[in-house]
Formats: sequence, C-alpha cells, structure tokens
Amino acid sequence: MKHNFKYIPLALIAFFTACHNNQKMENAKQQSAQVFPKGKKISNGNFTGTVYLHPMIAADSINTVDVGNVTFEPGARSKWHLHPAGQILLATGGVGYYQEKGQAKIILRKGDSIKCPANVPHWHGASADTAFSQVAITGREKGPTVWLEAVTEDTYRGGSGK
Repeated sequence: MKHNFKYIPLALIAFFTACHNNQKMENAKQQSAQVFPKGKKISNGNFTGTVYLHPMIAADSINTVDVGNVTFEPGARSKWHLHPAGQILLATGGVGYYQEKGQAKIILRKGDSIKCPANVPHWHGASADTAFSQVAITGREKGPTVWLEAVTEDTYRGGSGK
C-alpha cells in the first residue's frame, strides 16, 4: 500500500487557517456582545480592581444627568458612595452586585435595573468570577458623587452591607 504524504502540509495549513479564523470570529462575537465601548481604565482610587468608563453624555444646564458605560472586571467594585440626586443602573452584560448600606447584596444580570435613592450609601461592581457592564445614569443637579470607604472583602463576599 502506497501512502501519498504530499497532501499532509496542505491539510495542516487548512486546519490551522480554520482554527485561526474561528478564534477571530469568537473575538468578534465577544466584542459585538458589548452594547457600548468599554472606555478607558479608571485610576482615581474610587474602585477596587480594574474598572473602565466610557462617558456617553455629560450633564449640562438642560440635561442634568451624566450617562456612562462602566465595565468591571471580575472582582472589581466601587467604594461605598452616594449620589445627592440619585442614580439609575442598567445592567447590560455579565453578572454584578449592588448593595445599599444595611441591606442584602443584590445580584444583577443583563436586563436588570436598579434605582439608587438619593443620599443612600451603596456600592456596585462585578461578581467574583464574571465581568459586569452597566450604564450609569447619575443626577448632578444636587452635587457630585460623595465617595466613602472601600468595600471590605467580607462585605463583598458575604454581602452584610454593614
């Protein structure tokens, strides 16, 4: 029986090209799954872990809200903070957490929304093993966000909110 090995290099090239194209398609799917751009890494000290912000609409004298897309890498979260005019969060991807001081932690998934009451300390971020994206709509007419202490690991993992 005679074997014709001259086609093996061509088969290997076809195989590796298909694998490479499949990887490119997977990357494109992941990027298209994001509703809004990820934005730039936040480095202001108000977050634990890696967080990105894509500002979408800046507050002005007519529209007094800021709108931005915030993407949290797994385990990332904000410090405790409050908004004098409140905030609305719209979950657009992944799995995240929201918690008000003294309340149980709430799990957020794509399509969920949260109304953060004015002047109520809270935090939000990604779950421990899944990134999370949200659109944050923040009232600015009564002043800027007031940043408080960091969320402890115990609070983040356990959700006591104390």
